[in-house]
Amino acid sequence: MANPCPVVVPRLQQWDGGAGVLPRAALARVVSDEIGLRDRLVREIGQVAGLTLAAAGGPAGAGDVVLTLDPALTCEAGGARFAEEGYLLAVTGEQVRISAPTPTGLFYGTRSLLQILRTTAGLPVGAAADWPDYPVRGFMLDVGRRFFTPGFIREQLAVMGWFKLNELQLHLNDNGFLAPDGTWAEVQAGFRLVPEDPALAGLASADGAYDRADWDSFEEAAAAEGVTLVPEIDAPAHSLAFVRFRPSLGLGDDHLDLSKPESTQFVKDVFTEFVPWFRGPHAHFGADEYLADEPRYREFFNAMAAHLRALGKRPRAWGSLTRMAGGVPEGYDRDVVINCWATVWYGPHEAARDGYSFVNTSDSLLYIVPAATYYHPDGLDGEYLYDHWAPHVFPDGQSVAPGDPRLLGAMSAVWNDITAAPYTEDDVRDLVEPTFAVLAQKMWSGAGGLPYDAFMDAVRQAGRGDMRP
Repeated sequence: MANPCPVVVPRLQQWDGGAGVLPRAALARVVSDEIGLRDRLVREIGQVAGLTLAAAGGPAGAGDVVLTLDPALTCEAGGARFAEEGYLLAVTGEQVRISAPTPTGLFYGTRSLLQILRTTAGLPVGAAADWPDYPVRGFMLDVGRRFFTPGFIREQLAVMGWFKLNELQLHLNDNGFLAPDGTWAEVQAGFRLVPEDPALAGLASADGAYDRADWDSFEEAAAAEGVTLVPEIDAPAHSLAFVRFRPSLGLGDDHLDLSKPESTQFVKDVFTEFVPWFRGPHAHFGADEYLADEPRYREFFNAMAAHLRALGKRPRAWGSLTRMAGGVPEGYDRDVVINCWATVWYGPHEAARDGYSFVNTSDSLLYIVPAATYYHPDGLDGEYLYDHWAPHVFPDGQSVAPGDPRLLGAMSAVWNDITAAPYTEDDVRDLVEPTFAVLAQKMWSGAGGLPYDAFMDAVRQAGRGDMRP
């Protein structure tokens, strides 16, 4: 009888089961010329399975876990997605082989091997081919309204890598909302990067901000986990931190005054200061929920998109063009990736019509707002997402076809709107963790092949990636 597909989260795309098992005790070495990943896997196998393996190069033999990077490797079924992030995993009666065309794919193959070691007494003989359905499988964390420690950020990157989630968007500035009887002077505002330019001294928040060393540690941790950072600096709304730093640029609330060219120039200067920190291909300039001056908003949108491209980044923005441009956004730069978050602001049908690539960040399905009375304050509905959602599914009749070429994938989000609430980053972890695996499954290979309860049992077996029990 052929071996059933082993427990891996997200589920393997293809599995061809053989007969028998490779006993754990038969493993002796990890063999590869990819020294960093090889040595890491030796340590992790020790943590996961209690085995002491040697690290080696050169010819492979019986008892070896062999890691091979082969840029020419292809998989017809996986196509372009396999070429970017896919891998092959084969278990025989004598050894394990993981091969991939990219370092990311090779890393993902080791995550699958570690999960199999966690869940089996002996490695089932068989061969897997695996790749993601979508290139963007993300999570967004609002650190602008609430500071999260560098250790928490790095921990989330490890969990994301374990489940093959590949983008962490950090929302680096924002502010609370005006109370009915309050003033803007009382509203919390934060900007979380420490500038080195003396002209921007004092912009970083006193209650917590990341310096260059912190950011470098995020980039290094992200690269090690197969994750790309997407830094977001949000303007011209949600910009109270900027208005407080330079009051002449504001409209008396959290909006920048775009009638003043120096407002746009200030945002450009901020990006110019920090883009050298950012190693990934994307930078996000926000552009959501601005409620003033549509013609100048369009000028701002286009100016920021062009500026980020000039700095070597692919621009991203929140979808707002239905509200801002009256439904047909003529004259807007189209070379921007759009987060479709609310269909009334700009839905996927409109984004596709207008030629944008877009990411599903649906507020009604994928937002968590701790301590709020809206947007899943107690965490996302994992069972509903598992049974009914996929990256192409949007509310309000705006779903698109699975695999739509302009749909890049999906991203869940934690927004810290309730700035005065006394919750902690540990509370946020508890809200996020229960559905990370569900979202990863639906973004990577669709339906999990198991009922929800059985899938969650598999998740508990597979672990969470930072080697905690």
